[in-house]
Amino acid sequence: MKKIIFSIAVLTVFAFNIFAQTYNDATLSRVALQDKSSRDANGKLNTLSAAEHALRADVYSTNRQFPQAREHWQKILDVYPNDANLPKALFGVARSYMWERDYEKAVFWFDRLTGDYLNTKEGREGLAFKGASLVRLNKNLEAAKTYEQYTIMFPLGERIESSFLNIIDALREAKRYDEANFWVDKTRQRFSGKRAETNALHARLRMEIFRSRWNDAIAAADVLLNRRQFSDSMTSADEVRYLKAFVLEKAGRKVEAINVYQSIADNASSYYGGLATERLKQLGLSDVAAQRASVISNSSTQSYPVMYRAELLRSAKSKNIDPRFVLAIMKQESSFRASAKSPSAARGLLQLVYDTALKYNTKAGFPNMKPDDLYQPNVNITIGSVYISELKNQFGGLYEAIAASYNGGEDNAARWLERSKPKEAAIFASEVGFAESKNYVFKVMNNYRVYRELYTEDLRRK
Repeated sequence: MKKIIFSIAVLTVFAFNIFAQTYNDATLSRVALQDKSSRDANGKLNTLSAAEHALRADVYSTNRQFPQAREHWQKILDVYPNDANLPKALFGVARSYMWERDYEKAVFWFDRLTGDYLNTKEGREGLAFKGASLVRLNKNLEAAKTYEQYTIMFPLGERIESSFLNIIDALREAKRYDEANFWVDKTRQRFSGKRAETNALHARLRMEIFRSRWNDAIAAADVLLNRRQFSDSMTSADEVRYLKAFVLEKAGRKVEAINVYQSIADNASSYYGGLATERLKQLGLSDVAAQRASVISNSSTQSYPVMYRAELLRSAKSKNIDPRFVLAIMKQESSFRASAKSPSAARGLLQLVYDTALKYNTKAGFPNMKPDDLYQPNVNITIGSVYISELKNQFGGLYEAIAASYNGGEDNAARWLERSKPKEAAIFASEVGFAESKNYVFKVMNNYRVYRELYTEDLRRK
């Protein structure tokens, strides 16, 4: 097969038929080089075609170089007020500020987008993301109203289910519990028999646990278990059983709690099974717990190898991080492939994104780091260890919160931790609000459990 080299001009023609995720490092380098030659004597960006500005913004944004992306989006806004890319440019600017955790600016730009282009796909998305930004600003009642606006205006919109569910959580966080429960019932009616109904009931269970209303929490758990409809939802039968057992303990019903814990099967892929085993041990059933945990000690070291031991011991241990936890993340993120790059431009063993790495590169000893440096194992592990150490300090050493933050963002993890009462691993995990992040937490913690069982903290086989 002949090697085909695409020029920027050819890429422009096909820009809107190509997923942004396909923009690789070579394309990013090419666009950055073109930008250098597309400036006047004062360094100001020249005016290009709207399509070219859109393409370059897309490449930069996909690679999380947001200031450079905004420079091109701003050109479209300033020079091409009637161009079809205008809603996309407004959405891109708003979303970039959201990624950078500048939520006030994000709301400003989402307002501008929804004010002029609400009936476009970008406008609908912008309304939902405005609600998410307001939540992160702790403006929960405003967020609930924004999500409610979405449910009214776009009853068939792409984010209709999540808008209903976000209203419940926003009202709960505003301590409007009766209103939140009203929306649980409203969601059940609107999505009867669907995953959103399961998720709404799960929201009620979590809320009643937070409020220490044990009998109401047990009743909510029973409704979920009796429905037996967990497919594609944010919870599972094992999670609900664990939460029910936890609540039974709180209600003083220890024997019933033990029976429920024992009903949760344990294996290397069951997060709540592992927690149930640990809880049974703490309740005095050591023999039962040992028998359940035996499936973990029989795990294969080929499936859980120790890679880059020297780099891990040097970087992780010096930051007071268990290197087995870093291995658990590395296994999940890249399967130990140093050259890995994700569709969201995360690079290397620990899949660090460039804008995050820039917050820690100097402290890690790499002040002149470039994006491609993240493919070097030593650079990636060292910067990643500094980052994980910062998260560990931020979240009080709760590894579930570190994993959730690593995947879903620090602000989200902080919010999920805030609504965890008590602040225990199982309760926090149940509160993780993104399906991808929740599944990520389970996988990383399951990996970590096996690595702890197989290896010492010095990464020697037990």
